[in-house]
Amino acid sequence: MRAYQIEDYGAEPRLSDIRLPPCAPGQVQLRIAACALNFADLLMIEGRYQERPEPPVTLGMELAGRIEAVGAEVTEVSVGQAVAVYAGHGGLAEAGVFDAARCTPVPDGIDLQTAAALQIAHGTGHLALARRARLQPGETLLVLGAAGGVGLAAVEIGRLIGARVIAAARGADRLRVAETAGASHLIDTATQDIRDAVKALGGADVAYDTVGGDAFTAAFRSLNPEGRLLSIGFASGTVPPIKANHLLVKNIDVIGLNLAGYPHFNPAALRDSIAQVFDWARAGKLSPHIGHRLPLDRAAEGLALLRGRQATGKIVVTP
Repeated sequence: MRAYQIEDYGAEPRLSDIRLPPCAPGQVQLRIAACALNFADLLMIEGRYQERPEPPVTLGMELAGRIEAVGAEVTEVSVGQAVAVYAGHGGLAEAGVFDAARCTPVPDGIDLQTAAALQIAHGTGHLALARRARLQPGETLLVLGAAGGVGLAAVEIGRLIGARVIAAARGADRLRVAETAGASHLIDTATQDIRDAVKALGGADVAYDTVGGDAFTAAFRSLNPEGRLLSIGFASGTVPPIKANHLLVKNIDVIGLNLAGYPHFNPAALRDSIAQVFDWARAGKLSPHIGHRLPLDRAAEGLALLRGRQATGKIVVTP
């Protein structure tokens, strides 16, 4: 089969012909229909992602396809079933072998490209907002980086929970995408001060930060008492400092969310969040914005779009 791999961390990825490994107990063999790209794929290439499997590594963290074989002890899924897999790696290939515990059944009515693209961004959004930050109907949610895949998912999920959503992103075109996803207020970070704009709207109860750096600090300062700031990522490249005395004085929480940890310490919570997202999608209440669809031999173009911050929403590769 063909797979898009790195031979070592820091090496240029390339399309290779490799053998499909057999199913071990507890695993499934999947014919891959779609794989969605993520900023974390770039970190994996550079060796800067928190998980570092032994090279060579097939890239691609979230995927969907149909099961072609199952190993011993697999009872929760079966041959022929459509499943989505948050695998961490292995998705940019024509086929693969994955742990059955990481598979979420795809309901009828959801195509496999959509299923692949819903897992990381929307799974993160649901776990972070519903479970970790306890976002309530009627609260105000600020989403930083609201035009990217993870940010757009948070906008959609915040709206579904019943929050008033403020979207912050750079440029009118990107903000229009966030508005379509459900944001009721827009902040252009190219021309507006985040803190001043949010304070003028009454402050935020929850802030969802995928950016880090100065944007994190501005969101921190815009929170209302008992507000919660979710640290999701650092797309700016800068990890911000946190002043503990300000947490105390303002009575606010800073909450971290690392989706990659959940398959290890609470896989059920992750599967439940993805299943909830799929239920919303099947009901027509949300759908991922897929800005680019590319074949496997053009995966490098997709990664270049991510690296240059030229992607709006998700990029899906179809082996």
